[in-house]
Amino acid sequence: MSQILIIYTGGTIGMMSDPVTKVLKPINFEQIMDNVPELEKLNCRIKVHSFDEIIDSSNMNPEIWSELAGLIQSNYHDNDGFVILHGSDTMAYTASALSFMLENLGKPIIFTGSQLPISAIRTDAKENLMTAIEIAKAKKNDRARVPEVCIYFDYKLFRGNRAFKYNSSKFEAFRSPNYPILAESGVHLRFSVNDIRHPEDESALIIHNNLVSDVGVLKLYPGISPKVVENILSADVRGIVMETFGAGNTTTDAWFIDLLKNAIDSGKVILDISQCKVGTVELGRYETSKHLKDIGVANGYDMTFEAAVTKMMYLLGQSDNPAQVREWLETDLRGELTVS
Repeated sequence: MSQILIIYTGGTIGMMSDPVTKVLKPINFEQIMDNVPELEKLNCRIKVHSFDEIIDSSNMNPEIWSELAGLIQSNYHDNDGFVILHGSDTMAYTASALSFMLENLGKPIIFTGSQLPISAIRTDAKENLMTAIEIAKAKKNDRARVPEVCIYFDYKLFRGNRAFKYNSSKFEAFRSPNYPILAESGVHLRFSVNDIRHPEDESALIIHNNLVSDVGVLKLYPGISPKVVENILSADVRGIVMETFGAGNTTTDAWFIDLLKNAIDSGKVILDISQCKVGTVELGRYETSKHLKDIGVANGYDMTFEAAVTKMMYLLGQSDNPAQVREWLETDLRGELTVS
């Protein structure tokens, strides 16, 4: 019989409306279990680890990501899969971060949560939780069906570093426009076997806990001033995620290119991702991006913003060499990008 470890960090799934103030407040996992008696019908053993302090996902940070990675490492051999209950607002960041922190992952790590508390009459929490457990324990030929860090929400399973939250009011909270869903829940669970990654060596899980959060963000808009760009590029950070137009395009004004080049020459790493949610960066396709390629801006291809930020944190913790970090940023490490 499979054994699944549920890690309860917090989020809407584990909240209840205060009868007086009507404000949502966290409940403990025993109260969650009381609302889902169907869990006893699952053909698996369920173990639970609750955070000592249940947190809102808006307070998520790299230190907590390291704690999660440590929990998975210390419980890895005793469990067949993991389900992490997490607030949806920053779920894609945490899933992306863990995908980079856990190398050679051979077991499922399924993030889920809900848009309504588990105690609500029309809640989406029960289905999300039940199916996340089903996926976490799913095997074929004694191997995990989905040995990846994933997000399960509203009948769909996404690769964690390919998804982002796009809707705060629908049950369909997440999308993954640049990569297919890994599984879909209906009458049957249907897995997209050709889109699921498997590790080369399932026995050698490697944990990378050194994340460097010295990352800035430069989001472009028409009319952005030299002062604004200079202030961001001169900040005391080692990496910059630059959100550009279309296929990775920016203004060709000399002042802008010069500021970027000065930042790169000073040792900063600049990664170009598109503000568009669908499509990819193609540095050099247009004149408006050729200059970026020439001065050493890294191509983010079709990475989500969440994956770009957390990958930058991960790689800055792996190397002090900007050229090496740029090379790795443009390399598909965990299925987070498609090199065109």
